[in-house]
Amino acid sequence: MTGAEASQPGNASLSMIEQLVGFDTTSHKPNLELIEFVRDTLSDLGVESVLVADETGAKANLFATAGPEGEAGILLSGHTDVVPVEGQDWHSDPFKVTRIEDRLHGRGAADMKSFIAVILALLPEFLERDLKTPLHLALSHDEEVGCIGVRRLLERHISGLEVKPKACIVGEPTEMKVVTGHKGKRSLRCHVRGHECHSALAPSGVNAVESAAELVAYLRRMSRRFQDQGPFDPAFEPPHTTLHTGTICGGTALNIVPRDCSFEYEIRHLPGDDAEAIQAELKIFAVDTLAPDMHAVDPGTGFRFAECSVFPGLDTPEDAAVTELAKALSGANATSKVSFSTEAGLFSKAGIPAVVCGPGSIRQAHRPDEFITLEQVALCEAFMRRLADRICQP
Repeated sequence: MTGAEASQPGNASLSMIEQLVGFDTTSHKPNLELIEFVRDTLSDLGVESVLVADETGAKANLFATAGPEGEAGILLSGHTDVVPVEGQDWHSDPFKVTRIEDRLHGRGAADMKSFIAVILALLPEFLERDLKTPLHLALSHDEEVGCIGVRRLLERHISGLEVKPKACIVGEPTEMKVVTGHKGKRSLRCHVRGHECHSALAPSGVNAVESAAELVAYLRRMSRRFQDQGPFDPAFEPPHTTLHTGTICGGTALNIVPRDCSFEYEIRHLPGDDAEAIQAELKIFAVDTLAPDMHAVDPGTGFRFAECSVFPGLDTPEDAAVTELAKALSGANATSKVSFSTEAGLFSKAGIPAVVCGPGSIRQAHRPDEFITLEQVALCEAFMRRLADRICQP
């Protein structure tokens, strides 16, 4: 395929991108309308789907298989939800594709509805050629808020398959580069309980905000230690584990020693680093160093930790079959690693070797005027057609 040809995607893909972007599937909203559209599209092609709904029934995951049964197939995975547009300065309707030169603007254009659209647009080509290896499609909800949907899909359906997929390609935006590793992430919340009193009598109270600040400062020291001492993996940017405090809230009035303070923080760790050990160190500092002075004033004071979400890291070997497959399909000679987390780590943990490779740039994700270039869509089409060459009859 020439460079000129590669930059011009087909009308079927462009039309499908427009349709999928048109569904407002912001994470706090239902995604059933989009899921039912995909189900009906697949049904019209003779491909049946299984829907796995959440507890409310307002959201669902979808799993579909084209091709022969009873064989290990290739799984293409993507999430249907998008991040909010509220508070962002968009110059066009975020849920209507706007084409400006070689860019398609719209929420989800890069992250990651274009990947799903290309699959749906090109699936007829796979079916016309008679699949000799199964092609699976997994679509999930609420990836943006903790990979919630795919966990349920794995537990309720994929884990029960007689034959699991032999490889998974997650189509997050990597500019069609093959990603074999990403950091794991653990998000946590800490609530500090102090002892309130009049600020004129501050020494007789326990200041929850100050105790939280001491713990946040220790978390920052831990982060600097990783930055200075490693371990390091130069394939990541930054090349080390990071810790970060994102929100903090406490106190009611300036003249009251605050009783309560909460903060949220995250650990983004190299696949080889132990996030539980990192969290344990922070907790030990809170309990052994900070809490005794607090308890001397009021035994009811202290720290309470809660886990918000956990993403396992991804570390797929260079010589894994799924890595070799993705490199061949993308035409890449090398692989890379990324610092953001994806559902690929969950598939890998479930025993399905996974890589990340999809159209668009993560730099455009979550931003106002999000876009994907026509060239990226065309490269994804070329990737899928090479996959068809591999798993379809000649």
